[in-house]
Formats: sequence, structure tokens, C-alpha cells
Amino acid sequence: MKKPKKILIVNFGGIGDEILFLPAISSLKKEFPDCEITLCLEPRSKSIKDLTDLIDNVICVDIKANGAAKYFELLKFLKKAVFANFDMVFSSGANKFIPVLLFLTGIKQRYGFDSGALSKILLTKAVKLDKNRYASAMYHELVTPVTGKVTILPEIKTDETEKETNSVLVHPGVSKMSVQKNMIKTWTPDVWTELIKRIIEKGKKVYLIGGPDDKECIEKIDAALNGYPDYVNLYGTTKNIMDLARITRKAEVLICSDSAPMHIGVAVGTKTLALFGPTDEKKLLPVSEKFIPIKNNADCRPCLWDKRQTTCERLDCLKIDLDEVVKLI
Repeated sequence: MKKPKKILIVNFGGIGDEILFLPAISSLKKEFPDCEITLCLEPRSKSIKDLTDLIDNVICVDIKANGAAKYFELLKFLKKAVFANFDMVFSSGANKFIPVLLFLTGIKQRYGFDSGALSKILLTKAVKLDKNRYASAMYHELVTPVTGKVTILPEIKTDETEKETNSVLVHPGVSKMSVQKNMIKTWTPDVWTELIKRIIEKGKKVYLIGGPDDKECIEKIDAALNGYPDYVNLYGTTKNIMDLARITRKAEVLICSDSAPMHIGVAVGTKTLALFGPTDEKKLLPVSEKFIPIKNNADCRPCLWDKRQTTCERLDCLKIDLDEVVKLI
């Protein structure tokens, strides 16, 4: 096989999806160290480039644009892809339209998931899609036709820093998009407040952190804990996502919901306790003593995305004994 000089990767989704794709990109770089990698992604996830040196360029495509604007975005993407002279393209999409989109780029070597007859005709290799495994491993299957290199976990390189003994970083939020779509994956602020109090009672120092989407949640927690010993509110102190990665790396333990900060915790190697209610921890968290799902044994879980597109009103899956969570720390 002729070594590619330019590779295009199409991976639409949130920043967590981009972090989960990093092992596949890493293996491509190991196999083709001199190649230039361009990542096509949604505008909301372009900060992934700040977390890694594996990506040379990004192309932003707003696939969630309304009406004709969405197709205009795709046409702009095709124009860029056609004239950039890529040698290979990989796409994580399972939509039946993806093989057509890749074919229209004119790129000779095209790799994607098997989504039916068209994918087998239009793709160089239609890779079997196995959704019942850790997402990074699932994405990595896309590059196995061209490399024998294997990268297991995503990695974010930050400045070297010592762990702060007995420190616990708490990130309670999820994206506003999840909330707007009625996908409830985290506790209410009062539950997070109670957990933080119990952690502090065990002699730990708690740092609270969050992004713009978490403002309301953070304010409620902070109002209840203001003046509490061994508690620091770090909201508003981070300028970018790399700042969050550095703070996460310094913490002894990270506690968060199923969200992008969880994937950052994994990628910087910090012990991570992640809350899993309606979603499936087997698909989003690697099996390790270092990365621990906070969950209960509700018969109905996991349900989100596989059985339903929104969460139920009861949310029994989020009813967890906080003392058991403290023990995990």
C-alpha cells in the first residue's frame, strides 16, 4: 500500500466523541508518521485540537443546521474535501448516506461502517459495526484495515504536575443539549451538594468545576456550600478545555456524570468515578480499576439510545446510595 500523505477523518458529535476517536487517530499516526490528518467535525467540538497534537487541521460542518442550511454546509464540506486531494478518508457515521458522501469526495480509499448494500459498494472497506463495546475500541476498528497498530485509550498530554493528595474534583454538569432533549443523566444540585458534604467529612478537599452549560447548577451548589471548609469553587477559572484537562490531571479523584469531563479524566489518567444512570457504562468507560462507574442495579437500565431516545420521568437509575459513592473514593 502506498503511504498516504493526507488523511481525512469525519467524526460528527460532541467533544466526548472526538476524545473517544483519539486512539484511532493515534494508531494512524504511528503507522503513517509523516501524514497530515484533517478532522471534520461539528463546530461545538473544534476545541479537540487544543487537546492533542495528532490533528493538523479541522473542517467544521454544522450538520445540525436547520433546513437548507444543513445541505449548504455539506456542499461546502464536499468542495473542501474534493480540492484538498486526500488519499484516505475514514468516517464514524453509521447513517446509510455516509458512503454516498464519502464517494462524492472523490477520495480513492474510503473506510466506514457497514450500513448496508451501498456501503459495501461505495467503500473500499465496510467495517462491521459493534456498538456493544467501549466506543474507542469500536472506532478503532475503522483503521484496522490499514494498520496493525493498536491504541487502547485516548490520551491528552498536559504539563507534568504532581497529584494533590486527598483532592477530589467534582464536575456535576452535562451539556445543555442533553437537557433540552430530555436526556437526564445527572443528579440534581441538592444531591451533588449532599455528596460533597459527605466527601469533605471524610477529610477530602473538594474542588467544584464546570463550564458555561453548568452555570445554574454550580450556582445552586455553591450557595449551599459557601463558607464550607475544604471546599473551593473553581467555576470561571478555566479559560479553555486544556485548563480543565490540567486541573483534572492534578486531582487525585474526579467525580462526574457521563459527559465530556469523564473522557478527559480517562485521557489524563486520573482516577475517575462517573455517574451512569440511563446510559451504558460498558460503551463509554474502559474496563479498569481506575475508571469506575457509579450505578445501581435498576432493571430498566441502561435504556438511553438503545431502547429510547429520552429518559423516563421516574429516573430510578439515578437513585444511588451516596455513602456507597464515598466508599468508592
